[in-house]
Amino acid sequence: MKKKILSLLLAAAMALALAACGSRPAAQTPDPGNTTAATEEQTGPGTDAGADPAGAESAAVTEPDGTDYRIGIVTGSMAQSEDDRRGAEAFREKYGEEQVTLAIYPDNFEEEYDTTVQTIVNLAEDPKMKAIIVNQAVPGTAEAFRQIRQIRPDIICIAGEAHEDIPEISEVADLVVLNDFVARGYLIVRSAHELGCDTFVHISFERHLSYDTIAREVAIMKAACEEFGMTFAMEEAPDPITEVGVPGAQAYITEHVPGWLETYGTQTAFFCTNDAHTEPLIRELLKLGGFFIEADLPSPMMGYPGALDLDLTEESGDFEKILRTVEHAVCEKGGAGRFGTWAYSYSYTVSAGLAEHVRNVILGEASLTDNGDIAKAFQVFSPGADWNGSKYIDTATGKTVSNTILIYQDTYIMGDPGYYMGSTKVAVPEKYFILGGP
Repeated sequence: MKKKILSLLLAAAMALALAACGSRPAAQTPDPGNTTAATEEQTGPGTDAGADPAGAESAAVTEPDGTDYRIGIVTGSMAQSEDDRRGAEAFREKYGEEQVTLAIYPDNFEEEYDTTVQTIVNLAEDPKMKAIIVNQAVPGTAEAFRQIRQIRPDIICIAGEAHEDIPEISEVADLVVLNDFVARGYLIVRSAHELGCDTFVHISFERHLSYDTIAREVAIMKAACEEFGMTFAMEEAPDPITEVGVPGAQAYITEHVPGWLETYGTQTAFFCTNDAHTEPLIRELLKLGGFFIEADLPSPMMGYPGALDLDLTEESGDFEKILRTVEHAVCEKGGAGRFGTWAYSYSYTVSAGLAEHVRNVILGEASLTDNGDIAKAFQVFSPGADWNGSKYIDTATGKTVSNTILIYQDTYIMGDPGYYMGSTKVAVPEKYFILGGP
């Protein structure tokens, strides 16, 4: 399965073009008490301001203005997609079981396609249902939305971190939100360069590389390395859903990191596209050297607890405490200045933030595809984090897909003190927004 705290007010944010920032910001420790959003806009073409299923809990609630509705959130299980699920639960805790219905698609969603589709479609049988969010929007989501369109065209359908091709899912969803693989492809490499890295290694496998989003990100990372005078290299690791499974895939990473470091040197930043690869990669880099800027779907919970042997049960859902605990452990292992993350889990925030956003839309307080409105909703569940993003551009047609939003959070480098890279204030060169895959 599939990524500098400023201060004070939420600004209009995440919408259009940023002012460029040519150097790394001064070190600043995070202050989750400050609530901020991107106050400048990302540059680049296409940017706009602009019956219950088993296990689901629901009942109607009447808002003060008389609106009577429910919001459904479908995620993976706690075992498969913990941050996705916890974000959905956080939204339900805020507004109550009367307003929020939760459902879970199968862990083995690729083999249980029909069950996945039916789990999502079942929510539409509730006459009070006004919006359905699927995060992560695994295969089957587009078909489920297509069926919902036929029986309940009034329901707002939202896909978070879609696994299906963007043209397919954007055609049937009202809103699609993805981590910004375009801007991040450039910004992750830029951060590695600013931290003193001379080499960037991308780790993946055939299935992931067949995805258009990942193929484009690879092309962008390679081009960014050329811009910054860095060496770009690719390494292949086993796909965890093949016969080797997660244990075999993780063992491969553990066994090969020493050789990779010998080949590329310790001034190398490593990036992997799979969650299962993240933990052993972080563990070995902490031991032997090398840099890890951020995970594919960034979170202080992604890879770090296992790599550091941390029990974060008591800190569950409190990302301020989680980040402090992880950062302290990283520094104790000698990783200060070499390891990064997003202060708040991307997956957690997408579940809760998209639900907050669509609630605002239902109440007439927000526009569904407005970047600034989405940023404000995300801020509710990530206070103090800085977000930015832009509309997706289809490189095949050159057209902006107005209902598909790419988002990202500022990169936090752990240290004593840690600091933000200021990534959300960097002007990404326009050429990267139209750069296609190989």
